[in-house]
Amino acid sequence: MTASLTRRTTAARSRIAAVGAIAVVGALTLTACGDQTSSGTGSTKTQAGGSDAPLFDALPKKYQDSGKIKVGTDAAYAPMEYEEGGKIVGIDPDIAAALGKELGVEFVFTSGTFDGLISSLNTGRQDVVMSAMSDTKARQEGLDDKGKKTGEGVDFVDYFNSGVSLLVKKGNPQKITSLDDLCGKKVAVQRGTTYHDTFKAQAEKCKKDGKGTLTIEAFDTDAEAQTRVKSGGAVADLNDYPVAAHIAKTAGGGNDFEVVGDQTDAGPFGIAVDKDNAELRDALQKALSAIIKNGEYEKVLEKWDVTDSAVTEATINGGK
Repeated sequence: MTASLTRRTTAARSRIAAVGAIAVVGALTLTACGDQTSSGTGSTKTQAGGSDAPLFDALPKKYQDSGKIKVGTDAAYAPMEYEEGGKIVGIDPDIAAALGKELGVEFVFTSGTFDGLISSLNTGRQDVVMSAMSDTKARQEGLDDKGKKTGEGVDFVDYFNSGVSLLVKKGNPQKITSLDDLCGKKVAVQRGTTYHDTFKAQAEKCKKDGKGTLTIEAFDTDAEAQTRVKSGGAVADLNDYPVAAHIAKTAGGGNDFEVVGDQTDAGPFGIAVDKDNAELRDALQKALSAIIKNGEYEKVLEKWDVTDSAVTEATINGGK
């Protein structure tokens, strides 16, 4: 299945469908026990080539010396990143592995909750964030959905494109076809994501149009939001189209959910880097350009059947 997608922006855009992933209950279990998965049990290793790698010299000395780049992620978002056999796998880890071959270092993924990933970057706990994170002007500037300064901004190296869709209970008992159909109803969503922002904006629209209150229940993980929809406690969840389609296809043997409405709000996912770490950012951009040119990037997208989400060049801060 191919499609373009988005995840987790900051003003109404947002993560893909393919093979293997986590069903609702499985994802919830893995997230509960795996939020701090780190090197050894949840890392993705590259075949680091040291100084023989083409772009090793482009890296700051600290990464040349350590031989690794620490990556913050939320490994409960199949097929972008999820846990399997004690390791973090998926599209993002595979792209990181390709980047690592060009740079001659190992990308080590550690899982945490999505809304804490940028702060882990700002505090230096992680070197980059790679978690199907939408590149937005708000995130670049460290702003919340109301334009208030909440922290340090980050730079993004954009590597993927995505758009969002509504996920509802199988059979669509509430006859949801668009965001406007949610007025007067309750929805579930992962906290801190662009989907959360989209629902907030829709709630304001419902209020302005006098169509009833849209109630939003926010959870730490998308798996919890899915569970709420499955139980009938909420009418819809919002997700990147491929992810939503994958969930609909696999959860409960395809009997728990379905995707409704048109895919909307396409935009880029980016690798987030602290603004004070421009040398690393530029090295990542060079590595992404290299794997686009040599075909390794396309191989990853073909493996996961998401070639429609490819970027054709490595841009910095291309989000709106």
